[in-house]
Amino acid sequence: MSDRPTVVFFPEGAYGPTNNCVGIGQVLRARGARVVFVVEESFAGTLEAQGFEEVLMRLKPPPEAEEVPGQFWKDFVRDTAPEFRKPTIEQLEGFVLPVWRELVDGARYVDERLAEIFAEVKPDVIVEDNVVGFPAVLASGIPWVRIVSCNPLELKDPALPPTFSGYPTDDRSDWEEFRRRYRELHEPLQREFREFCVACGAPPLPEGEFIHESPFLNLYLYPADADYERSRRLGPTWIRLGSCVRRADLVPGHVRGPGRAVLYLSLGSLGSADVRLMQKLIDTLGGTDHFVVVSMGPQHEELRLAPNMTGEEFLPQPAILPLVDVVITHGGNNTVTESLHFGKPMVVLPLFWDQYDNAQRMHELGLGRRLDTYGHDPAELLAAIESLLEDPLLPERLSGIACRLQGDPGTARAADLIEKLVEV
Repeated sequence: MSDRPTVVFFPEGAYGPTNNCVGIGQVLRARGARVVFVVEESFAGTLEAQGFEEVLMRLKPPPEAEEVPGQFWKDFVRDTAPEFRKPTIEQLEGFVLPVWRELVDGARYVDERLAEIFAEVKPDVIVEDNVVGFPAVLASGIPWVRIVSCNPLELKDPALPPTFSGYPTDDRSDWEEFRRRYRELHEPLQREFREFCVACGAPPLPEGEFIHESPFLNLYLYPADADYERSRRLGPTWIRLGSCVRRADLVPGHVRGPGRAVLYLSLGSLGSADVRLMQKLIDTLGGTDHFVVVSMGPQHEELRLAPNMTGEEFLPQPAILPLVDVVITHGGNNTVTESLHFGKPMVVLPLFWDQYDNAQRMHELGLGRRLDTYGHDPAELLAAIESLLEDPLLPERLSGIACRLQGDPGTARAADLIEKLVEV
């Protein structure tokens, strides 16, 4: 190993996991490490623009048309959006299982290319932020780190609600039915993928899982104040990061505007592709006396902002959040943890995956309000916002959470742990 360690980050092809890794990579790079990102070809140039090396790969054959970052998943979400109106147990077949199939197919397709990349780059550590395993990571023999940047229910516990359900922690009546349906749908694909991993030189997958636990280091992202009380202690290689917020510069013009309060509306890079939903929210908020900052997303040209609003396709979220009073979000893990990092309450409108779990957790802890994303009445959204603004105890609670998170930044803590792994 050279005096300058090489750390390879391999995030899922979406902005959330990539931004988590960017935050940690910024710290490691500042400390002198060589930081390399393995990214899909559609992301080419986005990490280089932030000063990192890039190595490109594909998770499926190239399309005929030119891609934009994460375009495949944007199209996938758009095409399956009708599933988001269904109860979470019905989404298992119509959305969750097809997502796992796509992820597994991607892992199969890219495995040989990943092995080539690791042989060429010769990393000292591989950091993977994915929900599906990649045999080439384990077969490389290189120490590797798993990051879980989804809700902690991904780390299953019989005393906690089932992953992706959005069910409350104090009502177990529907838990077993949900788990049974999940097993029924996913066991054949899990067995098939387990066999593939072994054939590629990786250990068998744990029962019922699509990804391995790292024997070296596992990190999961959630504030201690919002985490779940487990019946089974996680293993000694598991470390919680309260938050993992990258540095971001404020875009000129996106500052606190006129209005009784400042609201921030973001459904993430995928959720914002639902133009009808976004426009409904914009129209509702346009009738308030608040100033609204809108992260408009990939369909920004189709959205019409109201006079009390400003927005762009992409916004530097970590720079915006300190300036707002309430966050209206889809409940992605990044936005939830970043909002708590800056002490902001949330109205959560979940669409898919772990967003329901985050929405329910914020609601039952009183740190936000969960609404029916497609079924809520505009008056319900406005009432939820007002209840958060008028709660006399919430500012002090959130300020305490923010103080604790900012006092122990997850980016620095993760970098420390990765550096120790390099030294072993």
